[in-house]
Amino acid sequence: MKVFFYGLFMDQTILAKNGVEPTQIRKGYLNDYTLKIGNRASLLPCKNENAYGLVMSVDEIQIEDLYAEPSVADYVPEEVLVVMDDNESVKAWCYNLPEASLMGTNASYAKSLYELAKKLEFPEDYLIKIKSMTA
Repeated sequence: MKVFFYGLFMDQTILAKNGVEPTQIRKGYLNDYTLKIGNRASLLPCKNENAYGLVMSVDEIQIEDLYAEPSVADYVPEEVLVVMDDNESVKAWCYNLPEASLMGTNASYAKSLYELAKKLEFPEDYLIKIKSMTA
């Protein structure tokens, strides 16, 4: 199955530690979504915003096991249409927290995500947005 990751699960090292072995990894973004970082990251619908991440092909059982872990068990899958770096659109699953569950702040998470997004060469305006959440 194809999954769109936008938070620290974009880091293949973290996925591997959690038993997930992705293939066919490609950059892309969601139109009309914005990144929010509370205790963890989530995407929320938001007109005229883009949320960047990676689409990966992953084993369905591995994803079920990953999101069964207590710290991410509240995430809910939704089907999204990801615009890939070559402008092709691909359907994928994206796991998000319900907005009511998106509380607090996590500067450490934002800092780690900023470093990862910089390494992945996401657009500068997106990096600035993530960096603003590190304070």
